[in-house]
Formats: sequence, structure tokens, C-alpha cells
Amino acid sequence: MGFAPPGLGVLRSHTKMVKAVAVLSSSEGVSGTIFFSQEAEGAPTTVTGDLSGLKPGLHGFHVHALGDTTNGCMSTGPHYNPHGKEHGAPDDEVRHAGDLGNVTVGEDGTAKFTIVDKQIPLIGAQSIIGRAVVVHGDADDLGKGGHELSKSTGNAGGRVACGIIGLLG
Repeated sequence: MGFAPPGLGVLRSHTKMVKAVAVLSSSEGVSGTIFFSQEAEGAPTTVTGDLSGLKPGLHGFHVHALGDTTNGCMSTGPHYNPHGKEHGAPDDEVRHAGDLGNVTVGEDGTAKFTIVDKQIPLIGAQSIIGRAVVVHGDADDLGKGGHELSKSTGNAGGRVACGIIGLLG
């Protein structure tokens, strides 16, 4: 009945920063690069992005459950929702983990943004690595629009660009 010396048998890789990237593409001329970083397990994830080719205004921005783009953005599945909650705003207690709200696109069709979120870890059992990020054609009503799709998708319209979230070296 021995005991392992301190530190042996314990995975310590979660103590250093993990970075990821998603390169967005679409058949509609939308493109962009989204970077993700998480300092350590339990820390929030910082998302920074550059998008182009979008109509001005608000566009829903979500992490979807699947990293599958075999049928374009349609095969990325629903919003990432490991806790089985209804759709909501990023600051709501009741929301899908992948509900990141909206990005604002300027008159020139571009958006630069930073989002900090605690429900989309890169480290641990609920990591979003290998899932997809999707930009929608319309604004996300954050679950408050009263439309039949408000509580599931935010009624954010079609999927105009997506990319698979992969580890960054």
C-alpha cells in the first residue's frame, strides 16, 4: 500500500495557458479569424476576432456543438449546451454555454471584438476544442424576442460563416 510521491500521477498540463484558433469561411464571402485563450483551468476564456464581408449591424455569434463542416455550417449542430439550458444572453444565468451574444459589424462590413466568457473552456472535460464557432446572418435576440426560435437559437438567422476550433501552437 504505497503512495505516489507528490506530483506524480497528477496531470499538471492544465496549469499553463491554452490557445486555440478558428479560421472562418463561407460560401457568402464572409471570412475571419477567431483566437481563444485560457490562462488556466477554471479561468475565463478570452475570444478575440476579426470578421469581414458581413452586412452592417448585429450578428449572432455562437459556439456550436460539433466540429463538423461536411455540409457547410449546417452540420455544426445546435449551440453548445452541455447543461441542457434554454438560449440566453452571455450574462444570463440560464443560457447555452455557446451563447456568446452578438458582434457588431461596422458600415465597412468588418468587426473587431473581444469577448471574455467563463462557459467556453479550452481546458477540461467541457472544452470547446474541436467544436465550431458560427456567425449568423441576423442579430441574436438573446432569448427575449418572443419568436418561436428565441429560446433555442435566438432567432439569429442563417449561418453565414463558421470554422472549427483547433489548438494553436
